[in-house]
Amino acid sequence: MSMESLELSFGLSPASSSRPICPPSAFWFLVSVSQCPGLAMEGWSCLVTGGGGFLGQRIIRLLVEEKDLQEIRVLDKVFRPEVREEFSKLQSKIKLTLLEGDILDEQCLKGACQGISAVIHTASVIDIRNAVPRETIMNVNVKGTQLLLEACVQASVPVFIHTSTIEVAGPNSYREIIQDGHEEEHHESAWSSPYPYSKKLAEKAVLAANGWALRNGGALHTCALRPMYIYGEGSAFLSAYMHGALKNNGILTNHCRFSRVNPVYVGNVAWAHILALRALRDPKKVPNIQGQFYYISDDTPHQSYDDLNYTLSKEWGFCLDSRMSLPISLQYWLAFLLEIVSFLLSPIYKYSPCFNRHLVTLSNSVFTFSYKKAQRDLGYEPLYTWEEAKQKTKEWIGSLVKQYKETLKTKIH
Repeated sequence: MSMESLELSFGLSPASSSRPICPPSAFWFLVSVSQCPGLAMEGWSCLVTGGGGFLGQRIIRLLVEEKDLQEIRVLDKVFRPEVREEFSKLQSKIKLTLLEGDILDEQCLKGACQGISAVIHTASVIDIRNAVPRETIMNVNVKGTQLLLEACVQASVPVFIHTSTIEVAGPNSYREIIQDGHEEEHHESAWSSPYPYSKKLAEKAVLAANGWALRNGGALHTCALRPMYIYGEGSAFLSAYMHGALKNNGILTNHCRFSRVNPVYVGNVAWAHILALRALRDPKKVPNIQGQFYYISDDTPHQSYDDLNYTLSKEWGFCLDSRMSLPISLQYWLAFLLEIVSFLLSPIYKYSPCFNRHLVTLSNSVFTFSYKKAQRDLGYEPLYTWEEAKQKTKEWIGSLVKQYKETLKTKIH
């Protein structure tokens, strides 16, 4: 995992906006990019929460190609101008309806789910440094998911796909080695840190909701996808990491050298969501898939996070820090001491340590998983090869470097 922290609300969109946020007075505040009149239509429709984010945008790009899909509704807290522009390019293919709203607003969710055939729930707050208040993370990730499930029941939405995370499975100790893990093994995070804990509870809620009776007499079918660390164009983790290195003369921090993981390209994670959606809408496949979770990886080589970052950026002059790093055990106990200091100061001062035990463990564990179950049940095969994913990501990092240099020139002149 990148050592840079990331705080997200609803995918990768900013957490606040001056735009109206689904006021209760409007049953649903919808902005249709295609301006198509009417809501009653043949075919089917899909709601994507967190659709303005890193993964959500990629899912939508693939969704527009789905057969007989008439409308995509996208729920996010706010849509950045560049995201709106990107979505506007899809208007000739499908009715794309943007909904700015809060996952904790029941009226907003009620309207967003009305007349929908399936929900892909990617919205969450991600925070690996414990910088975001615990209550905020628990509310969005757990309560928001529960409210969305309830809205699906009231609106008789039969399909619900949840974007979970590998962190619901661990790692719990940097000493534990898990290679090519699979769904039949019992791996569950024991961390109380708000992000993995909230995602674990949210996934449990989604899988427990499978089979719930819908208002129209039908049944709710759910499943959850657990992607590995996701990389690719638009990754806020990678962007922050590379900008940090650029400010450090192109030197990449080397804090994750002992990890061995199998990261997954964002395009392949998006593809897995499409296949899960197809499967849960297929009466022949749904009995084997409902209530299940799936690890999602691809053919990206197993490597450390540091090696991945270096491979993706070395073409642009980046290099790994050659200095010795502290032993993992010392990093772990230092993190523990910092957590104690943070706790003791909490009544009078908000102190967020630069790292914690969970982050040290996450960044230095041997923790890889197989996608064979997704291959068997969903027909999943990576849409992009490692070479394709690597090239696309390298080109994007190159654009970041170019932007950074142009910004520096502007400041100098």
